[in-house]
Amino acid sequence: MARIQLVYPKIPGSKNCPSGRCIAFEKYDGTNLHWIWEPELGWYGFGTRRDRFDLDDMGITEFNAAHPGLEAAPTLFQTSLAAPLDQLFRENPAYNSPEITVFTEFLGANSFAGMHKPNDPKQLILFDVETTQGIIGPEQFVQDFSAFPIARIVYRGKLTGQFVEDVRAGKYGVAEGVVCKGGSSSADLWMVKIKTNAYLTRLQQAFQDDWENYWE
Repeated sequence: MARIQLVYPKIPGSKNCPSGRCIAFEKYDGTNLHWIWEPELGWYGFGTRRDRFDLDDMGITEFNAAHPGLEAAPTLFQTSLAAPLDQLFRENPAYNSPEITVFTEFLGANSFAGMHKPNDPKQLILFDVETTQGIIGPEQFVQDFSAFPIARIVYRGKLTGQFVEDVRAGKYGVAEGVVCKGGSSSADLWMVKIKTNAYLTRLQQAFQDDWENYWE
């Protein structure tokens, strides 16, 4: 295992959100995992936001020991996503990159605040792809990866105060909230997260004085 700098950026909350057109994706209540690919080695590394392991038998054993509750993730990735993503990266010229990082959310039906029920069937939801140029823009992401289990699109349009309030009020059928992404490429990508009032209540009940650590 290697400790690393935060591999996925901290997404700001909605307090000072920008205006402009965006795609709002459902934000899932799970664990953020990343998977690293390069043309010669294929998939060779993975981990959480703050650590990284070799994607081999020894690395998976170390990951499982370090992260109880996430043991299903490596096998799930290797059996469901690894081969079709590898094919896409090799065939699509847009992904002619020395290294690519894929970001997924690992969760089950009853996952909450990064905790998972052992008997829940788990899934990996693909929500971002990063080349050496940066995280790709939301339109490209949807265009190139819609055949995969990607985060559900709940809204396309201008990011307005009314939309923020509607998300909070539960009008879009999301449990935790949404992540709004705008910009046309890696160069001007922006992201904002908005969580629901119902999720806020769950956090306050579960964590009392520490609930803000899990909020926006």
